Amino acid sequence: MFEKALPLLESHFGYSAFRNGQEQAIRSVLAGSNTICVMPTGGGKSICYQIPALVLPGTTIVISPLISLMKDQVDALIQAGIPAAFINSSLSYNEANERIRDAKQGKYKLLYIAPERLDSYEFVEDLKNMDIPLVAVDEAHCISQWGHDFRPSYRHIQQMVKSLPQRPNVLALTATATPRVREDICHLLNIDERNTIITGFERENLSFSVIKGQDRQKFLLDYLKKNEQEAGIIYAATRKNVDQLYERLKKEKINVARYHAGMGDKDRAREQERFLEDKASVMVATSAFGMGIDKSNIRYVVHYQMPKNMESYYQEAGRAGRDGLDSECIMLYSPQDVQVQRFLIDQSSDRSRITQELEKLQQMADYCHTENCLQEFILKYFGETETDSCGRCGNCLDSRVSIDVTKEAQMVMSCVIRMGQRFGKNITAQVLTGSKNKKVTEMGFDRLTTYGIMKDQGAKEVSDFIEFLISQELIAIEHGQFPTIYVAPKGKDVLLGNEPVYRREAVKVKQVSKNDPLFEELRDVRRRIAETEKVPPFVIFSDAAIKDMCAKQPKTNEEFLQVSGVGEHKLKKYGLEFIQAIRAFLETNPEYQSEIQAEQAAPKKAAKKATVGETHLETLALNQKHLSKEEIAEQRELAVSTVESHLLQCAQQGLDVDFSRHVPNEYLPLLEKAVEEAGRERLKPIKELLPEEVSYFMIKVYVYFLSKKK
Repeated sequence: MFEKALPLLESHFGYSAFRNGQEQAIRSVLAGSNTICVMPTGGGKSICYQIPALVLPGTTIVISPLISLMKDQVDALIQAGIPAAFINSSLSYNEANERIRDAKQGKYKLLYIAPERLDSYEFVEDLKNMDIPLVAVDEAHCISQWGHDFRPSYRHIQQMVKSLPQRPNVLALTATATPRVREDICHLLNIDERNTIITGFERENLSFSVIKGQDRQKFLLDYLKKNEQEAGIIYAATRKNVDQLYERLKKEKINVARYHAGMGDKDRAREQERFLEDKASVMVATSAFGMGIDKSNIRYVVHYQMPKNMESYYQEAGRAGRDGLDSECIMLYSPQDVQVQRFLIDQSSDRSRITQELEKLQQMADYCHTENCLQEFILKYFGETETDSCGRCGNCLDSRVSIDVTKEAQMVMSCVIRMGQRFGKNITAQVLTGSKNKKVTEMGFDRLTTYGIMKDQGAKEVSDFIEFLISQELIAIEHGQFPTIYVAPKGKDVLLGNEPVYRREAVKVKQVSKNDPLFEELRDVRRRIAETEKVPPFVIFSDAAIKDMCAKQPKTNEEFLQVSGVGEHKLKKYGLEFIQAIRAFLETNPEYQSEIQAEQAAPKKAAKKATVGETHLETLALNQKHLSKEEIAEQRELAVSTVESHLLQCAQQGLDVDFSRHVPNEYLPLLEKAVEEAGRERLKPIKELLPEEVSYFMIKVYVYFLSKKK
């Protein structure tokens, strides 16, 4: 059955090869095995059940706790020509019943349902009247009490599967499961642990950084202004924080939306739509937002405060760069974040989990303080032992100069002690800078020997420096009705002259991606189409697909089909509009072509790990030694489909590829006749005129060489 998978991937989704782990997961499912698949957010988990759903007869059930994700995925499937629907609490009673009737009649290939539906006896009885070959359990960590987002309704899944007459296979999918959680998932869903597919938790297109001891509001404003063309999420710990940030950013004329559980349903839905449709570029939200967001063009995720555990952090940060393009994950850390999260944990209704949650919180704080590779820290947390430094996170790339600030630190701590260690950082900064504030003089602080000893600096600057000393655990915070500061044990060593204090220069904000006028032009085309179709722009094409259009500049249907993410269905619907836009742009901007060519010809800096752009050259080297595709795949531990994709990529770059072993001469007359009869616009009609052994790859190679003969 697997031989049907790749043609479906090409025709519906526009990809010529499976990503790491997808082929293995699909083979396991189609072989009839219950399977668990662990892939990072954005790693392509949905393909692992969407392709089997197309291959298998009947309707695949997808259990997901994420209402908005269901809508996004169903919209995307319909755009790709696949019948799908969802049933959740956003539907009326009559709408839900109508969809159940349609599902019983086999009108859908995929039906998404919320786990809470399984609490209903009537709904489970309805499922018994459907042809269900596969149950996909998304966010499968929700079934485990050791997971960070336990949902009791998930415990009904196995009982439901057992009750169905045809006993469907189960595919469990998650992005954030520690070894203990994976073991629990397998036990509760009757999965043999040998059928575990883990692709690794690393996201090679994401760079992580932690900013501490800096004015986080200033850093955030600078960052947003430098990246105003890009979409991003800012997570804050509480509703109050979200509202304050939202109002501040609005005053700064930033195109911002907000989302938290204290808002009404209509307001939340409206704000979410604005963000999904690129009408707001920045979303400020609590963790209530994003679990169900399939928006692929999020270029950055900023945590304004530290979250409570690593699972939440990696899941939220992982919403950046789902399209595979370079994206940033930034933590704006302050020591008081730990106290805020500790307070939120203490308010938890499940008292039995508090100790466990506090342990996870400590590990999150350790991440913020480590000076080692941040990506490596995350991977080790999720059980990966064979790890290296990533070479791209804030810690790996930190080349800032360290300045000796021991003297300034001693001044601050002396002042804190002379003030009785019972006041906040702002009034301490005022005393140090010699403020004539009424409270300072009334308390007699203007008579202290430390009054005004840092008067060459502003109170805000000194306040930021105190924040830095807190981040270094030299000064600590006593949380009461009004937070006060005191000198911590480590700080006493500095005061006594036993330890020096060094402070690195402030982290400078950077631009996530460079400006590209054709990219902006095509984004406008996408936005116009999306408004007409009433779907989010990323459902039409991802940013990655548009970047590929900029690189390949297709001017014919045949060339447009070579763009990553363009299938036959989308070619028919949107090809003409994008091709015309590209042609018009190149006519009015003739210099763009030469700039792109010069950029592609420029030598690239050597990266620590081979990128997709480099790995195809390794495939080419083996091809030139006359190895077969199968031999190359075995030697490089790749799927044959990936090798095929590499060879086509090399040919398109004008490199010398030996296709003679891959397209035998006896098939050339058949290919010529089929192309003559069916034309070159679509691959499927050509394939239908050829023997089974003539693959899509052979057709692509033949069509490619025909295009070169023009």
